[in-house]
Amino acid sequence: MILKKALMAALCCVTAGAVHATDRIDLSTPEGALKANRKIHCSLKDNQPIFYTWEGEVFSQRMGEPDRKLFKVSGMNVRQCVSIDGGKRGTGYRLVSREVMLYLDPKTGEPLDSWHNPITDRDVSVMHVQNDPVNGRPSFPYTKDGTPSLRWTGREDSGSWFMSVTFPLFYHNVLQGDYQKYVGGAYQATEMFNFLGEMDDLTDAGKDTAQVKVGWVRLSQWLPWMEMQGREGKLYTHAAGKKISGFDALPQVLKTFINSKAPLYKAPPSGDDKRRNETSWTYFKKHVKDGRLPFGGQK
Repeated sequence: MILKKALMAALCCVTAGAVHATDRIDLSTPEGALKANRKIHCSLKDNQPIFYTWEGEVFSQRMGEPDRKLFKVSGMNVRQCVSIDGGKRGTGYRLVSREVMLYLDPKTGEPLDSWHNPITDRDVSVMHVQNDPVNGRPSFPYTKDGTPSLRWTGREDSGSWFMSVTFPLFYHNVLQGDYQKYVGGAYQATEMFNFLGEMDDLTDAGKDTAQVKVGWVRLSQWLPWMEMQGREGKLYTHAAGKKISGFDALPQVLKTFINSKAPLYKAPPSGDDKRRNETSWTYFKKHVKDGRLPFGGQK
């Protein structure tokens, strides 16, 4: 009887170990890489709202003068993923989201309505980021001919994972004319992200989302509401953040702004959202055109 119990216990242990092994996401496969990416960016569950938040600072950089800290920033993104049947491409997903980022006084941390531009010595109206939507392209594990198209690009070290993603941006500037490829004026920026977390958490197939921390750097041209009128120089933003449990876990400055001025940002867009993505530049153009915000507030 004792031997039988010992054998049964050993069998249970072996079985439990086998179940545990199969409950891990295999990052070496296209399907595993897709699941890991989806756990990082949203959730394996369709239509599950996921919140990210970040805080940081914005600096100006011009030739021949020290960099200036212009603003603090506090931002959030609310998103969800939906599954897509890609046929030979396999089951993929699409991410839909919208985001807010507030430009804050670097001393008080309060949102700015107007700002004294120290470079031009003029007062201007501040337009906070309210981009709706910010949607991603569909992601699939295979190409149309069935060959693998996705691989895990992160790296592991001592039980942690790290992933760097860089987006060089160069596209038509909606505030410029029709001949940008001849005379310039295209919009140019670079977005650099570092995502990190724990391997056990990421590869646990029993968890639909991963706990993620993120670092973000953005190099860009002057913001249009700054009214820089073609002056030399650029902006850089340096921020860090993480995935959070929900709206209530956002910093108070964001909750106050969203509750009072932008309640739409409490939830992501619908999973079948087909709208074109919004940027700070397209949003600015819309509001300047219809005159709903008092830009150009020179004093």
